[in-house]
Amino acid sequence: MAQLTDTARLRRERIAILAIFIGAVIIGFAPILVRLSELGPMATGFHRFLLAVPLYWLIAASIPQKAVSEGNETPRSFRDFLLIGMAGLYLAADIAAWHYSIQMTTVANSTLLANVAPVFVVLGGWLIFRTRVTKTYLLGLGAAMIGVFILSRASLSLSDNHFFGDLVGLLAAFFYAAYQMSVERLRKRFSTITIMKFAIPISALCMVPIALASGDELLPVTLAGWAFLVALAAGPQVFGQGLIAWALAHLPVAFASVSLLIQPVTAGFVAWLLFDEVIGTQQAIGGLIVLAGIMLARRGSSRR
Repeated sequence: MAQLTDTARLRRERIAILAIFIGAVIIGFAPILVRLSELGPMATGFHRFLLAVPLYWLIAASIPQKAVSEGNETPRSFRDFLLIGMAGLYLAADIAAWHYSIQMTTVANSTLLANVAPVFVVLGGWLIFRTRVTKTYLLGLGAAMIGVFILSRASLSLSDNHFFGDLVGLLAAFFYAAYQMSVERLRKRFSTITIMKFAIPISALCMVPIALASGDELLPVTLAGWAFLVALAAGPQVFGQGLIAWALAHLPVAFASVSLLIQPVTAGFVAWLLFDEVIGTQQAIGGLIVLAGIMLARRGSSRR
């Protein structure tokens, strides 16, 4: 019986790894859709959450509660809703900080710094939960971060003029790490769809004053503009973040966070296909190093 249980657990972990990679690839399209949006980055971020809300609630209404295999509690107390709301707040802060950093620094700098989130996950896990990681995992994390740096190196711009924007980009990584750790803890009690259907409305509400203060136009004027916003909400937000949130119940958050470094690799590949942005030998090597680092981190990861 124990062997069957171990086999089932291993199968579930493999499915979770596949889910987090698919989710990361889908989220890799987010910068492209933000770039194609008719609206400014803050208004685009607001619609990303707002348009996702009815989709989450529609999915929740179509899934029988008994079909959820784990984490099937219902939030009842103020503390439950507060914890779920904090996840929504962290995600909104991440998106707002990242979009703002794009305006204040180069896209390459912003992308690189936003992907420092795994470092904050490791530090946060050690400081708050006393979670230990292996040397093999740290080597994998280091390799993956070096790969992301190589990917972005050709476009990096170090300047005093970019300092504040770089700092905000680093802040985005901090909030994304907080979001990942928060969701991992919540998934022990609540299903993915339960977390999302309550957290994402909080994200949308948090983006309202930010979008208004930015001065961005709040509504697109063409059907194409609406189509890009719906694609951003349905793809990266609902399905991408949904798959990642589901996987966080079955994988160590430290490994899951490293796996998400596949996002800049995906974004670079899609930019090459859609915008003819050059992918040279340096970018190809960086992408391969990221993948190698993720595999090494997997070797050094274990469930608590």
